[in-house]
Amino acid sequence: MEKKERRKSLKRKDISVGEDGEEEKKKEKEVIALDLIKNVEVQAIIGPQSSIQASFIIDLGEKAQVPIISFSATSSSLTSLRSPYFFRVAQNDSSQVKAISAIVQAFGWREVVPIYVDNAYGEGIIPFLIDALQNVAARMPYRSVISPSATDDQIGQELYKLKTMQTRVFIVHMSTNLGSKLFTKAKEIGMMSEGYVWIMTSGITNSIRSIKSSVRDSMQGVLGVRTYVRETTELENFIIRWKTKFQQDFELNVIGLWAYNAALALASAVEKSGTTNFSIEKTIAASNLTDLETIGVSQNGPKLRKALWATRFRGLAGEFSLDNGQLQSSPFEIINVNGNGERRIALWTPKNGLIRKLNSSNKSTYSTSKKNLGPIIWPGDSSSIPKGWEIPTNGKKLRIGVPVKDDFNEFVKVTHDPSTNKTQVTGFSIDVFNAVMGALPYYVSYEFIPFAKPNGDSAGTYNDLVYQVYLGNFDGVAGDTTILANRSNFVDFTLPYTESGVTMVVPIKDKERNAWVFLKPLTWELWITSGCFFVFIGFVIWVLEHRINEEFRGPPSHQIGTSLWYSFSTIVFAQRETVVSNLARFVVIIWVFVVLILTQSYTASLASLLTVQQLQPAVTDVNQLIKRGDYVGYQKNSYIFEILKEMNFDETKLKQYKSMEECDELLSKGSANGGIAAAIDAIHCMKPFLGKYCSKYIMVGSIYKTDGLGFVFPIGSPLVSDVSRAILNVTEGEKMKELEKTWIGDQTNCPNSNTQVSSGSLTLESFWGLFLIAGIASLFALMISVSMFLYKERGQILIWFDSESSIWRRICHTLIIFDRKDLSWHIFRSRAPQEESYSDSVPSIGASHASTNTNCPPSPSSCSVHREPHFTFLGDLGTPSREYCHPILCGQEFLLAQATEQIGHPNQDGSRTAENSS
Repeated sequence: MEKKERRKSLKRKDISVGEDGEEEKKKEKEVIALDLIKNVEVQAIIGPQSSIQASFIIDLGEKAQVPIISFSATSSSLTSLRSPYFFRVAQNDSSQVKAISAIVQAFGWREVVPIYVDNAYGEGIIPFLIDALQNVAARMPYRSVISPSATDDQIGQELYKLKTMQTRVFIVHMSTNLGSKLFTKAKEIGMMSEGYVWIMTSGITNSIRSIKSSVRDSMQGVLGVRTYVRETTELENFIIRWKTKFQQDFELNVIGLWAYNAALALASAVEKSGTTNFSIEKTIAASNLTDLETIGVSQNGPKLRKALWATRFRGLAGEFSLDNGQLQSSPFEIINVNGNGERRIALWTPKNGLIRKLNSSNKSTYSTSKKNLGPIIWPGDSSSIPKGWEIPTNGKKLRIGVPVKDDFNEFVKVTHDPSTNKTQVTGFSIDVFNAVMGALPYYVSYEFIPFAKPNGDSAGTYNDLVYQVYLGNFDGVAGDTTILANRSNFVDFTLPYTESGVTMVVPIKDKERNAWVFLKPLTWELWITSGCFFVFIGFVIWVLEHRINEEFRGPPSHQIGTSLWYSFSTIVFAQRETVVSNLARFVVIIWVFVVLILTQSYTASLASLLTVQQLQPAVTDVNQLIKRGDYVGYQKNSYIFEILKEMNFDETKLKQYKSMEECDELLSKGSANGGIAAAIDAIHCMKPFLGKYCSKYIMVGSIYKTDGLGFVFPIGSPLVSDVSRAILNVTEGEKMKELEKTWIGDQTNCPNSNTQVSSGSLTLESFWGLFLIAGIASLFALMISVSMFLYKERGQILIWFDSESSIWRRICHTLIIFDRKDLSWHIFRSRAPQEESYSDSVPSIGASHASTNTNCPPSPSSCSVHREPHFTFLGDLGTPSREYCHPILCGQEFLLAQATEQIGHPNQDGSRTAENSS
């Protein structure tokens, strides 16, 4: 009778299929489970229903080797228990976080606030949700935790706090009962209006049809993620039977289907294990129910556990398959609460992401595009996609910090009026910030707060100002703040609104002039190359004209002088000699073209050197300053000091300046007189300085690269992307030019603002193409001329090449032939035959050379002195009829004599008799 009463008391009058967040029921459930195992001796337990009850019951089942099968405890924290006797036939909460993050990524929201219940069920999903959001570049600026037993007033206080924040995207993860309270209160305080985004996890969405209609009116426009259940004939028939039996007392949902699958899986496992003995081996009997040491061990538990692990079937909620005791993930559907029901807008699968329809043949890649989502009605009955954040509604203005500077205030200028006790902030950066904020598609209220001490002085460096944003003392910074890598570790920068970088400004010195300035237009390489080509062209013209042009014949000194004179006279186009060969004319045409370009370039460069004032920087290289140990200046409270230390400048050689006047004074003194040799500062600061002192100083390039000037906001601020887009709109228009002209000034009228330093000399690289053309043309003409000569004189040349004479004698013979006039040329055809015979000679070198020739042996005939400068052979291969011969021709005479002896003298009858040379 007592056992029967106990069982009766343990019977449940109704079944709750959702997360039960009431802490006071936990103990009751634990006692019931302990009684079932110790006294009723159950072989398996289908439960617990809530995650907060699960931990104790799972440990109890493992100790008694009794399988615990849960169809509604979905908390991700239960996975860490790793009990071999715990089976979860419901979806793990962590499996839906990627579906939620896909929605966030599709709409580009950057900040999300989770609202979850303060228990094991609520906390279990948070670590997984944080990781999923970080993968889509979203973050959690705040986490809202609500007690399971929170009253309406407590929920309202938390919602009011969220309302004052700028984030408008909320993820709700709690039980259905607590969620109903939350949405009712949110609508009451105006947080279900346009601009808000609410996303429910499966804990509420799976049971949304069981929520009262009055509560659903408060949930209009809310998005939800729930487990997708494919509609089948078996499911439809089961629902009909369910409604027939239970009428409308209970709305069947996916949790009910999981409960049905759990019972079916347990029954199948019992059949497979063949269990017949349902006893539990007890240890020591105890009267105390809570004494866990006396719990017995099930004899059939291991067999039943093994059978459950191997159970596979297609249930009402889909495929039933357990992996390490966990139900395999299935697709999720995204719904939009609208009217009296909900409407599916998309499906999510781990393989394809967001899709409109589930297709087994779909092989597309993973996608989170919002094009794959159906139409959505957002809170406030709006069809416009919320941007996910708003300016706080508590009336607080954004506190925008601005730097305070003694000078260089073209970008930021802070002035305080003692009479009105008001501070006015102006400058180029301030006007740009105002223009950018005005270009936003929404209104933003802000105020400028100078970063100053009570006495008005600057409160620190730019790094200190940026760090105040990280600490939360400022909501942003507007000023000439340079975008640096170390600063980006603490704040976010917008896109740059103007270029920047680090430059060096040095005094100007006039370029020195001297008597050799005429050599400056060309480099030494170009001078040498030009001279060599003048000689080369002279030689080519001589070769091409020597045999056919009288002006290129005569004594060697005359020929050399004429050739060089002709080549160099092309500089002023005053050559008197006439060239008669077409090849020579071709070479001259090419060379005159080269000389024309070269002389014109030289003239222009020399004129520039002599007439234009040549201004050069006193220093052109930073390393030169370091080696010489010169003093260098930088602006006070600037990041330049750290850069100079990185560049290995001696800190004792660095001097600060506060104003343009002080910088000018230091540069004017120079490093040797207590001043500085160069001022190193940001480019945007040096431009106004050069605009004021452009006649004295010059900017020498960029020595350090930065990303420009940008506005500062806290890390993850949604304003960054919108302000960056607004900066592009402002900088691409005429507004930016007007602001630059107003504050920085027009520097195009500054005569010495050119930052490019050039030597002014023309280099060989600029003309090597012309020299190449002239060289190829000359060599081509030489090759044709030599080929024509060898072909025309081949008869005389081959006789010598067939003999046994040395190579040197053969060369001498060829040169002798080349030195003769080409009588076949049309110029010589009209001359008398006698003149032609006498003209076939070589120029005299001089009598003094006759006795000094050691290379050409004398002929057997005596070679006496003769005063005529020319000679000719009389008769057929006879001896020369003169008293003098050229030393080279002496060798020719000897060779000819040898040939005569071999051939023989002519007889009277015309035959020849060979002489015996021996």
